[in-house]
Amino acid sequence: MSSRKALPGLTMGAIGVVFGDIGTSPLYALKEIFNGHHPIPVTPDNVLGILSLVFWAIMSLVTLKYVLIIMRADNHGEGGSLALQSLVVERARSRRLSWVASMLGIFAAALFFGDSMITPAISVLSAVEGITLVAPAAANYVVPITLLILTALFAIQHRGTGAMGLYFGPIMVGWFGVLGVLGVLEISRHPEVLTALNPAYALGFIRDHTRLAFLALGAVVLAVTGGEALYTDMGHFGARPIRLAWFGFVMPALVLNYFGQGALLLYDPAAIENPFFHLGPSWALIPLLVLATLATVIASQAVISGAFSVARQSVQMGLLPRMLIIHTSGHERGQIYVPFTNWTLYLAVVALVMGFQNSSNLAAAYGIAVTATMLIDTILIAFVMSLLWRWHPLLVTLVAGSLLLVDLAFFSANAIKIPQGGWFPIAIGMIAFTVLTTWRHGRRLVMEEMARHSLSMNDFIQMIDGVHRVRGTAIFMTSTKEGVPAALLHNLKHNQVIHERVVLITVQTTDTPYVSEVDRIYLHHLKPGFMRIVLRYGFMEDPDVPNALKHCSRFGESFDMMDTSFYVSRETVIPRMNRLRIASWRARLFAFLSKNATSATDFFRIPNNRVVELGTQLVI
Repeated sequence: MSSRKALPGLTMGAIGVVFGDIGTSPLYALKEIFNGHHPIPVTPDNVLGILSLVFWAIMSLVTLKYVLIIMRADNHGEGGSLALQSLVVERARSRRLSWVASMLGIFAAALFFGDSMITPAISVLSAVEGITLVAPAAANYVVPITLLILTALFAIQHRGTGAMGLYFGPIMVGWFGVLGVLGVLEISRHPEVLTALNPAYALGFIRDHTRLAFLALGAVVLAVTGGEALYTDMGHFGARPIRLAWFGFVMPALVLNYFGQGALLLYDPAAIENPFFHLGPSWALIPLLVLATLATVIASQAVISGAFSVARQSVQMGLLPRMLIIHTSGHERGQIYVPFTNWTLYLAVVALVMGFQNSSNLAAAYGIAVTATMLIDTILIAFVMSLLWRWHPLLVTLVAGSLLLVDLAFFSANAIKIPQGGWFPIAIGMIAFTVLTTWRHGRRLVMEEMARHSLSMNDFIQMIDGVHRVRGTAIFMTSTKEGVPAALLHNLKHNQVIHERVVLITVQTTDTPYVSEVDRIYLHHLKPGFMRIVLRYGFMEDPDVPNALKHCSRFGESFDMMDTSFYVSRETVIPRMNRLRIASWRARLFAFLSKNATSATDFFRIPNNRVVELGTQLVI
C-alpha cells in the first residue's frame, strides 16, 4: 500500500529529473536535421521520411532498448554504465571478459563527463535563441544571456538540488503538457502527417536518399539524447515510476510535438528557421520562451547532478582519487555536491558556449558521446543476457545484434561530425578515461609496493612481546587486509610504545550500490589487544568510520572518541622513470593526482582533533 501511495510522487519526480534532457530535444532536433550542417530539403516526402525516422528511433533506442530491456538489468536497484559493468564483472567467467567489461564501463563513464559539458550549453543556448524571434536585434545578446543563466546555475549548486527539486516536477509537467498541446493543435490542422507513423516512410527515405539518410541520422540522434538517463537515474526513482511516466505522459508528448512541427513544415517550409517556437501563436511566444528556458535549466541541472553521482561512484570504485563530497541534505541520500566536478564542468561549458556561439554549431559536437555510450550499453547488456538472464545464444544474438546494428548506424553517422566539433566530447572522454585508468593502475602498483615491504601480522605480534603498552585505543587505517600498516611500524619505531588496544581498519567498496548494516562490519580478534575490522560500503555510499564504530557494540566492542587516536599514513608517490610496469608520464600523472587527493581524514569523516598523520614514500 505504501508503495502505491509513493508512486504518484515518484512519477512526478521522475518527470522533473529523468526526462529533462530528452524533453528539451524538440527545441533543436528537427531544426538541426533540416537546417544544420547537412541540410535536407524541406519537401513533403522528406518531412514524412524524417518524422518516421525520428519516431522509430525513439521507439527502438529509448522504448525498446532502455525502458523494456536494459532497465531490467538493475544492480540492486541502481542503474548506469558503472552499475551495469559491475553486474557483468561480478558474474564474468574469465579474467579477459572481466577486463573487457571494466574497460567498457570506465570508458562509458568517461564519455558521460563529455556529454555533461555539452548538454547544459546546447540546451540553454537553444532556448535563449528564441529571443531573436521576439527581437531580432537581440541576437548579439544570446551568448551573454546564456552565460549569465549558466553561471547562476553552477553558482547555486552548493545549496543542493533538494529545494529546487520540489519545483522541477510541476514545471516539467507543464512543459510536456505544452509540448503535447502545441503538437495536437498543429496535427489537427494537417492530420495527414500521422501517416509518418508507418515505418515504410522511413525505409523509403533510406532507400531513395541513402547518403542523405545516413547524414540525417547524425541529427536524428538528437531526438533520443537523454534516453540513457532513464537507466542512469533508475536508482533515484525506481523502474516502475519511470516506465509509467514514459508511456503515460512523456513519450506521447514528445511524439505529438515532433509530428506537430512536421505538420507545420509540410505547409510552411520557411518555419524551419525555428519550428518549435513557430508552433505557438505569436502572443504566446514570450511565455513559451520563459518556459523553454526553465526546462533547459532543469535539464542541465539533471545532467550536473548525474556528473556528481558518477564522480562519487568513480571515487568509491577506486577510479578517481579521494575528493571533497558535500552532502546537501540530511534526509536524501543522493543529494551531494562535488566542488571540483562542478567548477570543472562550469569552465568547460563556458568555453563551449563562447567557442561554438550557437546551438547549431554545438549540435555537431553533440551525439558522438551519446551514441558511443549507447553502443557500450548494448555490448554490456548482451553479456547480462547471457551470464545473468541465461538467454539462449540465438535470442541474445537476435536481440543484441539488432540493437547493435542500430547503434552502429547512429554512431557512424555521428563519427563524420568529429572534425566539426565531435572531437570535443571524444577528447574529454579520452582525457577522463586516461585519468580513471591511470589512477586504478597506479593504486594497484602502490598496493603491490606496500605488500612487498610489509611485515606479516603474525611476525609483528611475536616481535612486540615486552614492548611497553600505553592506555587508550589506537586505530590504524590501512588499505589492505594483509600485513602491518606502515603507520603502525612508524609509530612503534619513533615512540617505542603500543596502545593497550590496537585496531586495524580497512574500508572496502563492493560491486553493489549499497551494503546492509548487518553485512557492513567484519571484526576479527588477532590476539588480546589486537583486532582487525573490515568495513564494507557500496559504490553509492560514503564511508563514515566513526559512525560504523558505533555499531561494533554488537561484537562487544565500544569506542570512546575522546580516548581514541586515529593513525593515518599519507603516501608520497615518487615516480621512477623507465619502469616496465607503468609509463613515466602516467607515473607522474598518478603522483600529481595522489598529491592533490582529499585527505583520508576528511574522506572517512574522522575527527580532525583525533588524527595523527604519518608520511610514507613509495616509488612506482
